[in-house]
Amino acid sequence: MLKNENLTLDKMSSKTVKTPPTLIEALLPILCLIAMLSASVYIYGDDSSYGGNQIALIVCAGIASIIGIKNGYDWKEIETGIVKGISTAMGAILILLAVGAMIGTWIMSGLVPAMIYYGLNILSPSIFYFAACIICALSALSIGSSWTVAGTLGAALMGIAAGLGLSPEVTAGAVISGAYFGDKMSPLSDTTNLAPAVAGTDLFTHINHMIWTTGPSLLIALCIFLFMGFNAADTQNVEGLDLIQSTIVNNFNISALSFIPLIIVFVMAFKKMPAFPTVLIGALIGGVFAMLLQPQVVSNFVGQSDLPGFLISISGVWTALHSGFSIESGVQVVDDLLSRGGMSSMLNTVWLVICALTFGAVLETTKLLNTLVKVLLSFAKSTSSLIITTIGTCIGINIVTADQYMAIVLPGRMFKAEFKRRNLAPKNLSRTLEDSATMTSPLVPWNTCGAFMAASLGIATFSYLPFCFFNLINPMVAICYALFNFKIEKI
Repeated sequence: MLKNENLTLDKMSSKTVKTPPTLIEALLPILCLIAMLSASVYIYGDDSSYGGNQIALIVCAGIASIIGIKNGYDWKEIETGIVKGISTAMGAILILLAVGAMIGTWIMSGLVPAMIYYGLNILSPSIFYFAACIICALSALSIGSSWTVAGTLGAALMGIAAGLGLSPEVTAGAVISGAYFGDKMSPLSDTTNLAPAVAGTDLFTHINHMIWTTGPSLLIALCIFLFMGFNAADTQNVEGLDLIQSTIVNNFNISALSFIPLIIVFVMAFKKMPAFPTVLIGALIGGVFAMLLQPQVVSNFVGQSDLPGFLISISGVWTALHSGFSIESGVQVVDDLLSRGGMSSMLNTVWLVICALTFGAVLETTKLLNTLVKVLLSFAKSTSSLIITTIGTCIGINIVTADQYMAIVLPGRMFKAEFKRRNLAPKNLSRTLEDSATMTSPLVPWNTCGAFMAASLGIATFSYLPFCFFNLINPMVAICYALFNFKIEKI
């Protein structure tokens, strides 16, 4: 009897033995994903994120799962890994939905129209890109959140750019560049606290060390935005600008009181209140101000209704929260600017994020990702190659796992011991993680950050990517420092 039990135990343990994946097995899902995403972009263009990319990610997650099952993983393990991977982004998904609701009520309340109206008076086309970057940088620095800045100020700056006849793609690049500078350098930012914690250094040592790569990167980006603004100064259409302003005034009660919801959200963010309740409260306050300041706008939005007067207002705000706000002013550019928002507008982005996280979770659960990283480490012979390999790994994990936090934590854990073994100060690792993982996260369409920026600003990721100069320059500056061994400090 005992012998039979031992045989049974041996059989059970043999089933749990997992074969390490080969390099070819680890590369296969990645190569398939690259091929399918390329085909998706070729077939669907900017609309590839409306289904094409999602299918590519799910199919390639299936390919990775088959490889994992072949190597000894059962489906229950893989499924648990997927659920765990998706759960890490539930906070981001809730924020996405809340931002959609906030955009809807902030337009209805007159906040976004007021920002566009006053912005058209203040901002000159020649310095607009430069100013947009600076405004977003200072705002994100003060509150530590690139998402909050992009979802609030960014949305208004996109409207101002349209009114001035400027490029929406370049404007989105300026907004993201500024927002990510402020986010990266703010002691209130979650990634700025996460990177030194993973690397084993303290917060302000990390921030001081980042100045060397981040400062020059922003200066170069600002010079480019200033140059592009001077070249775009002749495109201003004065008649079109006046038409937009007059249309806004005719349809909304423009008042300084409209800015109160924005101030409240910034105060809550500065006080380090969690992002989801901050944004959701901002959306609800926007709804209250819509009823107080724009009763006619709300009534026109609801249309003919048998509801009592107060319930008409409730109905309008409720609809703006879930489906967004829309207007028919007779001026197409104004209608396009101010017909946006609602939680439902973010559902496609949520779909994309879930599919991307599923793919990344399968790769991590089946150890395919570990195999790739071990191969990369074998090439890191010198200090410069180690830093460059870390940068490449962070960018790769941003692409594969679709989450900037994983792109910071995984390489941080993997390379920490190697940095220590080579007598490199941990602040070198923390800076490298931010120069690569944080900076490139909004440049990947299916990454949580890239999906959020595209949804909030209304511009496809691949469209604004070439103009995110700060995000593109920062990793290159970090690589140059590594090659010339500049500001790479020893323990």
